[in-house]
Amino acid sequence: MSAGFPRPPPGMPPPPPGMPPLPPGMPIQPGFGQASGSRMAPEMLAQKSQKWVSMQKKRYGEKRKGGYIDMGKQVCAVLYIYFEISFLLQDLPPEHVRKIIKDHGDMSNRKFRNDKRVHLGALKYVPHAVMKLLENIPYPWEQVREVPVLYHITGAITFVNEIPRVIEPVYHAQWSTMWLAMRREKRDRRHFKRMRFPPFDDEEPPLDYGDNVLDVEPLEAIQLELDSDEDASIVDWFYDPKPLIDTPAVNGPSYRYWSLTLPVMANLYRLGRTLLSDRPDNNASYLFDKKSFFTAKALNMAIPGGPKFEPLYRDMDTFDEDWNEFNDINKVIIRQQIRTEYRVAFPHLYNSLPRSVHLSPYHHPKNVYIRTDDPDLPAFYFDPLINPISLRGMTAKNVPLVSHEDIIFGPSDADDDDFELPEEVEPFLTNKPLENELTAEGIALWWAPDPYNRRSGRMRRAQDVPLVKNWYIEHCPPGQPVKVRVSYQKLLKCFVLNELKTRSEKAMTRKNLFRQLKATKFFQTTRLDWVEAGLQVCRQGYNMLNLLIHRKVYIYCRSIFSTLMHLFYRT
Repeated sequence: MSAGFPRPPPGMPPPPPGMPPLPPGMPIQPGFGQASGSRMAPEMLAQKSQKWVSMQKKRYGEKRKGGYIDMGKQVCAVLYIYFEISFLLQDLPPEHVRKIIKDHGDMSNRKFRNDKRVHLGALKYVPHAVMKLLENIPYPWEQVREVPVLYHITGAITFVNEIPRVIEPVYHAQWSTMWLAMRREKRDRRHFKRMRFPPFDDEEPPLDYGDNVLDVEPLEAIQLELDSDEDASIVDWFYDPKPLIDTPAVNGPSYRYWSLTLPVMANLYRLGRTLLSDRPDNNASYLFDKKSFFTAKALNMAIPGGPKFEPLYRDMDTFDEDWNEFNDINKVIIRQQIRTEYRVAFPHLYNSLPRSVHLSPYHHPKNVYIRTDDPDLPAFYFDPLINPISLRGMTAKNVPLVSHEDIIFGPSDADDDDFELPEEVEPFLTNKPLENELTAEGIALWWAPDPYNRRSGRMRRAQDVPLVKNWYIEHCPPGQPVKVRVSYQKLLKCFVLNELKTRSEKAMTRKNLFRQLKATKFFQTTRLDWVEAGLQVCRQGYNMLNLLIHRKVYIYCRSIFSTLMHLFYRT
């Protein structure tokens, strides 16, 4: 080897093309630049293969820790989410929450010391639970109502997780039949019993559903017996928990929209007339409408039979009616008392300082529709209540009475009347029937009040459907006792105040409390009888108040003890 080229280290690869060749005499390591004649022994290859398989098993296989199999992180996370979602979505049997409530009957037990904070924290949700409970109260025509509930796994709180949505005309007709059926029930005294309030003593815990109510047969539902011929269009589903749920009249299980046929609407309207007003003309409510009440409240006046409010403006008494810039000595001073109706009807004319007044319509178009109660009458007939208009008052007594037709076409008994219609002339629509079996019902529905004046719409919450609202916004019937007149005025006063305080809803993101609670692992769902859910809410409120009293007493005693110790230390 020459002195100018040092010997490369062992294992060095040959130079790439274009590089000067290695100096002569330098050995080339086998495996670099030429094929190796040596191969790995089969024992070593099998050892390496076994080592690689064991390493992959450790990496991706099942791991057993503490007696259970610990799978890979990703597989375990996917399975956990799947089982968690499936567990949360399915309803548990009612015995689960029933056992929890029964075990938590005595919260003073030491094993429930960790649940006390949860029960006290759920105290702020009790009003909402009571509201949802009363919102889903069973109707008189239901024997038993089963409701979906959302409950805490410790039994701290139970919510009725349902919004009762109803078809408004069906719901109104159901309560209208209850008006008749319940009056009969009250007369016969089958189900009506006077309830003693409060139903429970202060120290008495609520009843347990499983021990006292579960095996008791519920009372018979109050239902008006419908005729199979006259009420054939509604008799099969009228008293169902969710009427028409599986029919094309409803959009589907979501129960959001409804659309009824004309025979169904006519049948419902016939049943619902009991709760409706008998005054189809709006002129009957003149000076007894919403705007008139607003004006009377602003002027600090009371319409006869209407509500009385506090003064809207406190400076009304200090205002001198006899001397101001509007009626000075040069103007006519009317000292006769002006009626309240005049002041409300014409506030800018009969008041000196009208403020926040509303102008109500003076007159509505006259409604001459006459409702018929006899189903045998034809759709078009002359009602005896309608008086024919005569010309007696418009002509002189010494002038003979001549009809309008005789003035235009001449006397009907004249001999020179040679005008005759050709035989081929026929009136229009001669081949069409004047009416059918639904004509009279269609006319009645045309003049029907809300909610019978439409055949389709959206579902409404049951508590939003007015049942007797049109009673107290009318004049109280004469001859009623004082307590009835006072009730009318109080209901009317609340109505006016609510209408004044009503504001348009603002667009905001609605948050569903129950949906958020259900998404956690601390709440489960099931279906319970409404009575059982109510007893659970009563039991939970009873436990919460007991815990709260004990905590407050403990804090009070501790503060007294610290005060006494402080005074003892100072002395």
